[in-house]
Amino acid sequence: MNTILITFIIYCIVIVVIGAMFSKKSKTQSDFLLGGKKLPGWTLAFSERATGESAWLLLGYTGFVFTAGLSGIWVAIGIASGIIFAWLFLAKRFMQETDKQNALTLTDFLANRFGEKAKLIRWLCGILIGGFLMFYVGAQMAGAGKMLLTTFEMPTYVGVILSMIVIVLIAFTGGFISVVWTDVIQSIMMLITLVGLPIIALIYIGSNDISITQSLNTAGADFNSWFGGLTGFSLGVLFFNNFSWFFGFLGGQPQLSSRFMALKNEKEAKQGSAVAIIWTFLAYGGAFLIGICAIAIYEQGSFSDVETILPTMILEFMPPWAAGILLAGVLAAIISTANSQLLVVTGAVSEDIIHKALGIKMTEKQLVMVSRLSVLIFGLIGMTIALVSESLLYLIVSWAWAGVGCTLSPAILMTFFWKKYSSTGVIATILSGLFGTILWISTPLEEMITSLFTTFFIALIFGVVFSLLFPDKDADSATVEKVI
Repeated sequence: MNTILITFIIYCIVIVVIGAMFSKKSKTQSDFLLGGKKLPGWTLAFSERATGESAWLLLGYTGFVFTAGLSGIWVAIGIASGIIFAWLFLAKRFMQETDKQNALTLTDFLANRFGEKAKLIRWLCGILIGGFLMFYVGAQMAGAGKMLLTTFEMPTYVGVILSMIVIVLIAFTGGFISVVWTDVIQSIMMLITLVGLPIIALIYIGSNDISITQSLNTAGADFNSWFGGLTGFSLGVLFFNNFSWFFGFLGGQPQLSSRFMALKNEKEAKQGSAVAIIWTFLAYGGAFLIGICAIAIYEQGSFSDVETILPTMILEFMPPWAAGILLAGVLAAIISTANSQLLVVTGAVSEDIIHKALGIKMTEKQLVMVSRLSVLIFGLIGMTIALVSESLLYLIVSWAWAGVGCTLSPAILMTFFWKKYSSTGVIATILSGLFGTILWISTPLEEMITSLFTTFFIALIFGVVFSLLFPDKDADSATVEKVI
């Protein structure tokens, strides 16, 4: 256990030092929020993937597969499809439009593009992003608490506080540049964990003559079915509920889209696409196998919290030094995602609201200082949410994914590809997505059809209808050429 703890401590020190090393490069607001568009495409790809796949993937998804069986694959397929679509069809577009609109955030891009109601768009996006992503940040810190509880029998609140300190230190010192370069290390650590652990688990299963097929049948009647044993309408609901994560990846997650916005040129975009797609197949394939292997190794009901399966397997099957490295991969997922989300919330407050919506004039140095103070404040808020919330990672992340990603994705897609989309349509999209998500998850309807699916289409329909009813006065200035 001491070896594992030492490995953990060394890892935390290394990434904090790396973050500090890049702090001097963040001299302007553009550097702090978008890296000044100077970073290589491969680093942005690693960062985007580390940011997109948080403690949810390593703790939440592996636990979900353990309780669902083979049908859990549809979540991975939906997410992988969304990631591939975003990198192949949206990344280059984001890069081009960011340059054209001189935008530093996703909100900034929409507001500049639809200037007729720019201030209202900034306020609504700020409320939407800040509201939902703070719970997302809290979920990451809660994940750190669970992992450290499982690993060291450390009180959950201690793990939450320690993770908050590391997360805030990295984001506070160097902003986007520090986060991206630490993400590269953390993304590699995640891959080592997600690829290495299932290999070890499969070797254990084979050497102990355990049948995965038989274990699936024993676990439950539907565990050995790719469709959960469902047919007809019920099968459709299963498919849409699991596959619907796809809709949140279509440009609406600001912590992911910022990586596209930071790309320098088409060459870097192609390089980033290749790295991100390969990473996705390896990571999700590994996470799915971990859940399936856990079904073969442990009985259902063995865990009071299934989201502790991965750290439990690491401690059981790996020597201490290797366990320390693999568990650091879990911490890496938590830190990388929380860092990026803190920067997104910070950008929404310092750049979109204080600087642009309120029109408060500040020097570049003052803007950076406001951003750093915002990181500290919102880090503390996220920690508080983690300490008082008992919700599962899987649920919190899915709600945040719906509230932000599935609300803003229709707005981004229509901005890119539909010339009649108007500023009133943007507002209708945001409001309908915001209230639609809140109302949906507050009712039993969420148990039937996930808000990931309904939010996207509610926001899309409202955006289309209000754009047709209330077109912009200067329609020509609000058109975007179709992608050839």
